Amino acid sequence: MSIGHTLLGLLESGPRHGYDLKRAFDDRFGHDRPLHYGQVYSTMSRLLKNGLVEVDGVESDGGPERKRYAITEAGITDVEQWLAQPEKPEPYLQSTLYTKVVLALLTGRSAAGLLDVQRAEHLRMMRVLTDRKRRGDLADQLICDHALFHLEADLRWLELAAARLDKLATEVRA
Repeated sequence: MSIGHTLLGLLESGPRHGYDLKRAFDDRFGHDRPLHYGQVYSTMSRLLKNGLVEVDGVESDGGPERKRYAITEAGITDVEQWLAQPEKPEPYLQSTLYTKVVLALLTGRSAAGLLDVQRAEHLRMMRVLTDRKRRGDLADQLICDHALFHLEADLRWLELAAARLDKLATEVRA
């Protein structure tokens, strides 16, 4: 995820302080990985240097100075271009799961056991996400669905790999 573009997009609704940007980011996108304050301020500093945001005001209210940031026209254009670009699909051709299966076979370890343990972990995570989806709002439901669909694809691969394990072992050891 591009944190800079996400913060720029959040600024399109109006100027905000770094604290407000962090809170908006965490509420919408950071349930599992909230931003650190340092990450917000270093990103805002870079966006300011690149002319994508400007300081809209500075307030102190008896405490430390707080900058209020506003998006510039260049920032709006940058967000528009980012949103228009499709994300590169991940082909997963260098899958860690595949690597572990092959290494298990090469080293005489149980690849079937590895697949069983991985299947159990995927199913555990699917239960967690299904429960979270059931309790969540629409945004949380959509992000959980995205993760669940990927886990389902992994499970299909785990089943396929288990079914082809003997043949793969023969090829790998040849």
